Formats: sequence, structure tokens, C-alpha cells
Amino acid sequence: MKLSQKALKAINNSTIRRRLMDVLDCTEFTISRYIQKNSDNLTKAAAMKVIREATGLPDHEILENN
Repeated sequence: MKLSQKALKAINNSTIRRRLMDVLDCTEFTISRYIQKNSDNLTKAAAMKVIREATGLPDHEILENN
């Protein structure tokens, strides 16, 4: 699964990246790479929880429809 472009834009800020770093236990460089490559790691349960809380987007707007 991949994130939608809307979700990728919404999470690409320092506050949300820091929260993702904490829950995924990785560096800011890694999170930036995940966002750039639309990594499946961003759809892990812990990351999805942060994305839902931080953006207020429902799952159908967070995830791509494929």
C-alpha cells in the first residue's frame, strides 16, 4: 500500500516527521526518504495512527486507491 499525494504533502513537515521518527524508531533522513519514495513503512499501524491524528484525514484519503 502507498500513501496518497494529499497525505504525503500533509505529513511533509518537521512536526509530523518528528512524530513518525519516534514511532518508527528511525532518523529524520530516513523519514524524508520514506516520504520521497512513498515507502510502505509509512503504512505501518503506528505510522498510520500518527498520520490520522496529525492530519485528520480519513483512511480513504490517506491511502491510494489501487
